[in-house]
Amino acid sequence: MVDFAGWSMPVQYASIVAEHQATRRQMSLFDVSHMGRLCFEGDGAAAFLDRLLTRRVSDLGPGEVRYSLLTNEQGGILDDVLIYHLQPDAGRDFFLLVVNAGNREKVVAWIRQRLPAPGAVRLHDGTLETAMIAVQGPQALAAVQPGVPLELDRLRYYSARTWEAEHGGWIVSRTGYTGEDGVELIVPATAAEACWETVLAAGQPRGAVPAGLGARDTLRLEAGMPLYGHELSEQINPYQAGLKFAVDLEGRDFPGRDALARLSDQPPPVRRVGLELSGKRVPREHYPILAGDAVIGEITSGTFSPTFDRPLAMGYLPSRHARVGEPLAIDVRGQLAPARVVRLPFYTRHPSRKDAPP
Repeated sequence: MVDFAGWSMPVQYASIVAEHQATRRQMSLFDVSHMGRLCFEGDGAAAFLDRLLTRRVSDLGPGEVRYSLLTNEQGGILDDVLIYHLQPDAGRDFFLLVVNAGNREKVVAWIRQRLPAPGAVRLHDGTLETAMIAVQGPQALAAVQPGVPLELDRLRYYSARTWEAEHGGWIVSRTGYTGEDGVELIVPATAAEACWETVLAAGQPRGAVPAGLGARDTLRLEAGMPLYGHELSEQINPYQAGLKFAVDLEGRDFPGRDALARLSDQPPPVRRVGLELSGKRVPREHYPILAGDAVIGEITSGTFSPTFDRPLAMGYLPSRHARVGEPLAIDVRGQLAPARVVRLPFYTRHPSRKDAPP
């Protein structure tokens, strides 16, 4: 167990590799309750969020989920988020913003500074009142289905539904951070332990295991998914990070919009890339990347891939060195490991990439 953004989090239950492989082959459960969950209600909520996020919210239909960004006035990334438009059977529509744990307090303060006149939009931080459980892998839907009053097979990727159950409102979304199929459950905190135990028991005949931060990191890295504080920061803009799809400029205004409009016309000076290393030496964050004798960048995330049985990494390189196949080297504790630029993601569950953020 380690401290992570003020939460006591498991790095691993047994083996990071075993938990990683179970997710790819069967299923696993991740307690991701540390992620921030911010609720927006009121007649002006949709319009307010549309002026806050880099992607449109005004056309987000009930039950839809969208990946988006928050940016500062210079176009740097404050956080990457998921925005949910939810429509309970009883009650009014509301929007849920899921933010990174380490950014929650920063993001809440930033949003509160921009709220319109009292009453038009109500913001409630429900993080401590709820829990979030990610169930990921080929067997995930089958294990969760008995406890969910809707057909999960018919739930589209990046969509969500709500229902009333024990202790209050529950949410299921077909989302995740592993590159596998699966769902994320948001439940009242008082129901969290029972929910976890029920899903784990239903999944154990299918090979389910609990998984920690270690496997979550190796899985998302194989899937080429950026992590805030590693690939994303306020010094990195969406075009450098390969997140152009998450920026809608036309006919919109949001913090950083004008800066991003200027940047959109220029080739990014650096780009996020995937790197594959020869040998067994594992690249870690901040290890230098070299072209010949010159240091041209550094690793932002690295691991020894359980799926591919080789070292993989991500980092930022000058665009002239970011071509697929570019031969490079990584300084691994004073020894140079040969590497080459490869396409992201490293791992794709479907060639069509149907599970990518829409």
